[in-house]
Amino acid sequence: MTGSGFCLSASGRHPRGRLASAGAIGALVLALATPTAAAAAPVFGGPAVTGTITVGSGPASVAVDPSSGAIYVANRTSGTVSVINPDTNRVTATVTVGTDPQGVAVDSAAGAVYVTNNGSNTVSVISALTNTVGATITVGTHPSGIAFNSVTDTVYVANNGSNSVSVINGLTNTVTSTITGLNQPAGIAVNPTTKAVYVTNDGGNTVSVISVKTSTVTSTITVGTHPSAVAVNEVSSTVDVTNNGSGTVSVISGLTNKVTATVTVGTGPAGVAVNPVNGTVYVANSTSGTVSVISGFGSTVTSTITVGTGPEGIAVSLVDGTVYVTNSGGTTVSMISGSLL
Repeated sequence: MTGSGFCLSASGRHPRGRLASAGAIGALVLALATPTAAAAAPVFGGPAVTGTITVGSGPASVAVDPSSGAIYVANRTSGTVSVINPDTNRVTATVTVGTDPQGVAVDSAAGAVYVTNNGSNTVSVISALTNTVGATITVGTHPSGIAFNSVTDTVYVANNGSNSVSVINGLTNTVTSTITGLNQPAGIAVNPTTKAVYVTNDGGNTVSVISVKTSTVTSTITVGTHPSAVAVNEVSSTVDVTNNGSGTVSVISGLTNKVTATVTVGTGPAGVAVNPVNGTVYVANSTSGTVSVISGFGSTVTSTITVGTGPEGIAVSLVDGTVYVTNSGGTTVSMISGSLL
């Protein structure tokens, strides 16, 4: 996702949840948070939790700037975004956004961070240089997932309450079109190579495929119960969808738009992220309090890692392969060892 073309992160908040208290847009508060000692040591070189970072209350989603490695965490209850320095793993800024921030996406080239405010029906645009809100964009009702297409400088927002997707011009920060006909859309991801946008329909147990060129729905794919988040795996030319109600991940062929495998993971799978170098898939299981690791070239869970309470959002750093997981039941982000090999 130079801009965030890969789908490195996805928030998997089940859209039938609650709203948080309001936050005033534009305020900036500086904060520091020291990561704890490692919670577990790697076993035989496998992935393990290496530490935790304290952020705001109810962290919902996370995104990593693929160039700088900076980490951005949307804190649902606090109404803020925590900015984490990847070199120190400390929070260096806290930016107040709208009510109930849920999704976050990064345009690395423009130095812009986009945040969906589920309770305000807006998207906050944060400057990565100043860590202040530079623009607020009105979108549909209860915006949830968000994705950025670095090829076209376009932002896509899934509006869960209005059954639509808002298409935003990243250069002007204006809504250029609204795509309708969805069913409680929750998660969203873009494949800039195939020019396809994938949207999970929590109310229809389906995934809609939208053409980047025409901004119309071209295909609808049946998946599991209450699909939540979605991520594109360009290594294997597949699309991974977490089914929150089924405890599974649907693997969709990006070539045929058909489900080719269903992988059983933990209970309440929410967020999903893909390592764009080796194709490894990471799934945050919100009820189990774990992360499932799936082989990028198969449909096998190779590892299960215990993290904090209510893991929801998840993202992979292109700097060193570290995986960041938001623990929505508390105030922390877990770090998991990863690799770019």
